[in-house]
Amino acid sequence: MLRRGAWAESGKDIMLTLDDLADIQRIVAIDAETTGLRIPTASEIKKMPKGMRLPGIVIELGCIELLRDGNSWKTGESWQSRIQPDGPIAKASVAIHGIQPAQLKTAPRFKDVLDAFEDFIGQDVLLAHSASNEIDFLNFEYARVGRCGFDETVFSGNDFLCTQDLSRQFFPGVPGSLDVLCDRLWIDRSDRFQHHGALLDAVLTAEAFIKMQGGFVQDDTRAMSFGGSAPANEQ
Repeated sequence: MLRRGAWAESGKDIMLTLDDLADIQRIVAIDAETTGLRIPTASEIKKMPKGMRLPGIVIELGCIELLRDGNSWKTGESWQSRIQPDGPIAKASVAIHGIQPAQLKTAPRFKDVLDAFEDFIGQDVLLAHSASNEIDFLNFEYARVGRCGFDETVFSGNDFLCTQDLSRQFFPGVPGSLDVLCDRLWIDRSDRFQHHGALLDAVLTAEAFIKMQGGFVQDDTRAMSFGGSAPANEQ
């Protein structure tokens, strides 16, 4: 499936903005947990011996849909799957998501979940935090299963709205991590204290988007309130 952002200007390879969503009725927030290993470049792959099997990068995908609800959005159905990468997982990455190699022994491979993944996301706008990472991960996995060349792309900025980009507009000068954004928006991220998770992070990304697009009051010190002015001692 070659995705095309019909809602975006043809050839536009930058992330979507809130202005691009005027006629959009469904968005899919997505997150991937990975092995933590570097994605090889197309030129590096071309130099590898023929027949060499490249290990995967993605070990878990999580998605949740957002449906237009008047002037706002509400979350709907979700989808998630762990994925067998057929390769090692960096210890530093395990420390972040807590997924041990042994837990993936019976997990399906990317090619085996691809149809279900595509059925869920359809051709709708995708939402991610630091979306350029998800773009790289997905393009690499699509190339591994022969859906495109390693020097080609299926996903691009045409397909994605990035909450990290939005956070930098709303909170200039503030670190762009999902943790910081959730704290700024008063979103409970306590389930993330021990480990990250693809569906968990997709849900938090969706919640952050809903709050940012819905509007909130910012004063000169970047304090905020929802549905009214904040008490003086909270500004």
